[in-house]
Amino acid sequence: MRVALKTYTVLLVLLTGVALAATTPAGALADAGGSAAPAPAATTAPAPPHTGAVATWFGPGFYGRRTACGQTLTPGVIGVANRTLPCGTLVQITYKDHTLTVPVLDRGPYAHHASWDLTAGAAGALGITETVRIGTQVVGKTLNTPTLGLPSTSSSTALAGGSLAG
Repeated sequence: MRVALKTYTVLLVLLTGVALAATTPAGALADAGGSAAPAPAATTAPAPPHTGAVATWFGPGFYGRRTACGQTLTPGVIGVANRTLPCGTLVQITYKDHTLTVPVLDRGPYAHHASWDLTAGAAGALGITETVRIGTQVVGKTLNTPTLGLPSTSSSTALAGGSLAG
């Protein structure tokens, strides 16, 4: 147990340092007397998929209300709520034979057993009608705008939440 706790502590310290380096502007550490972190690489490896996450969905009772990220919820909005990911984070969701990339638009879910809360539009696109287990993977970030999650007006490109649906 002592070794596992020590390993956990070392990993936590390393992850905290990586997070600090990623969120501190280059040169800010040097201005404070420390050394500047190297600039991040142009491409980063995608986060590993999270499988088996519980997802619920929300919609009709919330239409017309603003999400935590500033969008007005309508039946056509395609997105997801998550307690920790920043607004605009793009998440690839897999359910059965469906895959959809959606932005984080809201906080939640408020059902404590679930990690994700899909909008009715996202749930419908994935064929979800009840609480289910989904696979998720963070795949990018987009600007958080008031129209994020609205279907594209272009009929030539299938878009979901401002990103390609697969």
